[in-house]
Amino acid sequence: MTDAISWYDARAEERADRYETVPAERIHHWLEDLLPSKAGTVLDVGAGSGRDAAWLVSQGYDVVAVEPSGNMRAAARQRYEDRPIQWLDDSLPGLERTFKSGLSFDVILLSAVWMHVAPSDRTRAFRKLITLLKPGGLLAITLRQGPAEPERRFHPVSEEELRKLARDHGAFIERQGSADDLLGRTDIRWTHLAIRLPDDGTGALPLLRHIILNDDKSSTYKLGLLRTLCRIADGAGGAAGAVDDDHVAIPMGLVALTWIRLYKPLLIADLPQNPSNRGCERLGFAKTAFRKLGEISHHDLRVGMPFTGDTGAALHQAIKDAVRTIVQMPVRYMTYPNGTRPILPVHGPVTASRAPVGIRLDGPYLASFGTMRVPAHLWVAIQRFSAWIEPAIIAEWIRVTQRYGTKQGRALDEARLAAAMTWSDPSRDVRVPRERAEQLLATRRLYCVWSGKRLTAVNLDIDHCLPWTVWPCGDLWNLMPAHRKVNQHEKRDRLPADPLLRTAQDRILDWWNAAYRENPDHPLAQRFALEASASLPGVGAADADLDSYYSALNLQRLRLKQNQQVPEWSGTPYL
Repeated sequence: MTDAISWYDARAEERADRYETVPAERIHHWLEDLLPSKAGTVLDVGAGSGRDAAWLVSQGYDVVAVEPSGNMRAAARQRYEDRPIQWLDDSLPGLERTFKSGLSFDVILLSAVWMHVAPSDRTRAFRKLITLLKPGGLLAITLRQGPAEPERRFHPVSEEELRKLARDHGAFIERQGSADDLLGRTDIRWTHLAIRLPDDGTGALPLLRHIILNDDKSSTYKLGLLRTLCRIADGAGGAAGAVDDDHVAIPMGLVALTWIRLYKPLLIADLPQNPSNRGCERLGFAKTAFRKLGEISHHDLRVGMPFTGDTGAALHQAIKDAVRTIVQMPVRYMTYPNGTRPILPVHGPVTASRAPVGIRLDGPYLASFGTMRVPAHLWVAIQRFSAWIEPAIIAEWIRVTQRYGTKQGRALDEARLAAAMTWSDPSRDVRVPRERAEQLLATRRLYCVWSGKRLTAVNLDIDHCLPWTVWPCGDLWNLMPAHRKVNQHEKRDRLPADPLLRTAQDRILDWWNAAYRENPDHPLAQRFALEASASLPGVGAADADLDSYYSALNLQRLRLKQNQQVPEWSGTPYL
């Protein structure tokens, strides 16, 4: 950026006069209703002539203006000497002086600045900006789209790049737009992006960001534990039970099982999880038992699955080893800022008894390893914002792993890392409920849960009640008989609206009962109950009644509607 600074130094007076010909309120009209309604603190990065900083001061904000060009900064000071603007000689990507100030900001403005940041510096620059934002804060960026000017060191910019950076850092695009150039240059247009840092008002998200982005990391274990909680919240939230008003308890066996699923593909890919390890070396949980799981599909490492013989013994020991590592490492060192109190304490036995003859990954077994107490506000935030939190964890994990690789003299391709970190969801397999539906058709009538139309072997289809594309769940309770046309051409990837789900309640309960509950000794009955109790919120016990499952289904539907804004479907012409 040094050459660009020199260019502006040489033309400071001329550029400042040019910028001042267009009022700031015209330039930033797109942004005005997103600014804090009350007084706040604003950081103007690349403040130039001081035009924007002065306008923000006039709106009642405290403004810190960063400008690396000494001549531009001097001219701006003189022009707006009557305005209480705090000026700093600083620049991206580091913003070292700004960080030393100890300030955080409600709004950060980058107007016509991003194209000066070299692509190789942009991840670091964005990380710095996000760290300077307060929870709920706004990062406003304008991107110049037009011909290059080599003497000013412009670099190509794109909206997609910033979308990815926002996603990787736990933020989201709140508004986007475009506008003509107000200086009359017909070959230039501007893209506007308002990037918001989520805040739930409880302090949970700042705490998570502290762990993800700022906390010391001698291994990937802290990131692994956070992502483990994200995976449990998304796919097995029903396993969390309330301890009191302030905490929920998660079975440590489930934490360890999910941990194993996360790390298994990473170690198979020989990706370092601390500066010195290769493969399973120097990892407390990756002992002999863990290595014996190499032939087991990660799809089988899920709640409800039985294991016997040597495989069951190996899995039992691998879970014990993982629990011990989690307790001794990330739990011990993942503490509240400026303190030693652990955020995620573990209670109860952390080394269950020796392996039984056979194990089943059900609630009692998973709880036999103790429980992890998660602060309730943190758990709710992970449930609500996992769509932003988990990508931020993955991005940091990739960055840390590449750093470890560099220390080992290994160049690790980001695409390879991303592939290994992809969570393998259950396969989209509807064979079991289809076979049950075909069996039932031979002895009784079966109806489409959505339309009420009678089904036949010709028009029978199996629908994911909560769409696979937004929540990949192949549990039996989520797979329902539907008319082929209704499923493939009407409902498709939408959530059933609440009135429709209520209309379908009796048909859903009839299907669950006929397919899985009439014969409680059938293996599918046990699988149905275990899956529902693990993945549906508020069910708890595996022997709950079907009305409880239905109520929990509706709660999960509402959660997907609120957290992911999944579109709803109100019915079909058949109704």
